[in-house]
Amino acid sequence: MNAAVHPRFDWGQRVQAAKDLFNDGSYPEQPKDALLVRKGDSGEIVQVGRQVESGAVVYMVEFALDQVIGCFEPELTLLQSRGAAQ
Repeated sequence: MNAAVHPRFDWGQRVQAAKDLFNDGSYPEQPKDALLVRKGDSGEIVQVGRQVESGAVVYMVEFALDQVIGCFEPELTLLQSRGAAQ
C-alpha cells in the first residue's frame, strides 16, 4: 500500500484555478460540461478531504458566494498575496 499523500494546500488558503473547470455531472443544476470556473479565478479552500476510491486529495474551494467546487491539486495554484516576497 502506498503511503498517504500529504495535502499541498490547507484550509483557508487562497488559490486560483490552474485551468478552466467544467461540470463533470456533480452539479445537476448545471448542464454537463458547463464551464463552472475560469482559469485564473480565485477562491478559498473551505475543506480538505480524500476521494474514497483513489485516496486522492480533494479540495472544496469557494470560488464565489455559494459556489463551492471540488478540485484536485493539479487544478489549483496558490494565490500569492500582494506584497509577498517573490
